[in-house]
Amino acid sequence: MRAYLPRSSRCICLALVGAGIGLLAPSPARAAKNNPTSKFYVADVEGDAQIDTGSSVDDLTKKSVYNAQGTVIETKPKAANAMVFSNGTGIFFDEDTRVEVKQFEQEPFVPNRTDMDVEPSISQTQAFVPHGTVGLCTSKLVAGSSMNYSTPLGSVNIRGGKVVVSAQDNKTTISMIEGEGTVFSGNLDMGGHTLHDGEQAVITPGESGQPPKVQIQDIPSDQTGALNAKVTMACSSKKTVYFELRTIASTQVTAVSPLVKGTAGSFQNNTSTNDSTDIFSSTGTGTNGITGTNGTTPTTEIVAIPVAPVTLPVDFTVSPASL
Repeated sequence: MRAYLPRSSRCICLALVGAGIGLLAPSPARAAKNNPTSKFYVADVEGDAQIDTGSSVDDLTKKSVYNAQGTVIETKPKAANAMVFSNGTGIFFDEDTRVEVKQFEQEPFVPNRTDMDVEPSISQTQAFVPHGTVGLCTSKLVAGSSMNYSTPLGSVNIRGGKVVVSAQDNKTTISMIEGEGTVFSGNLDMGGHTLHDGEQAVITPGESGQPPKVQIQDIPSDQTGALNAKVTMACSSKKTVYFELRTIASTQVTAVSPLVKGTAGSFQNNTSTNDSTDIFSSTGTGTNGITGTNGTTPTTEIVAIPVAPVTLPVDFTVSPASL
């Protein structure tokens, strides 16, 4: 004779089994920890600009490197700056601009310097521009990547190219210089509006109780020069740096350069702060699952390597008198 549990007891058992399976299954949060901490490199700064890392507010300085996710970058009036994210995206910040990096995650990658125009690995970018103007120059995004820039009135899902996002009083302007993207007005626009080369989306507040309005038009000729200048500066910043993925042991590390910040021969594996580091130093947040020869588990880190300017040979000219 089989013994049957009451219905309530069977439900409790199934719930406990399901909970156990849930604990064993890898969660997105656990999987994200295997990715290195994404970075950005400050290529240029003019005037006063600052960065809020969550733990401190510092002046933005040229050739510095920061953990990207969770930071807030702000330029003051009559100031500008340019930076490069570790997925190869160059960004120009116009004066009086604020950008909040809500999310910037990147999968491990193997650098290929022969093709710097292609994104090195899958990345996810979510940024909010409360006010100001940014010019973006992206690498070719790989399959699975996403890049979204939003403003108080709308957002654009960028699929690569050159784009300028401007958030002013009661108006958002998104200009697609080159490439393609989808523009959304407010939070209820599910379909969006496709933006192609040379097109501009102007988003304005709707009537009382109505969502914002979107108007698609060709980029006005009197704006072309200024918009091109912004994305050109963003593209130029990409040429100042490249990024590598390095593996370091979590318990015993030797310095890779005399310029590494901190005590020579040591690193800090700090996963909870976004403090600035030297151009050759960055902190990793996860492991690649490989065990080192000494039994330690290596940690991957993204390192920014500035590109040294090319020194042209001196062209000596001999005058006829010397001959």
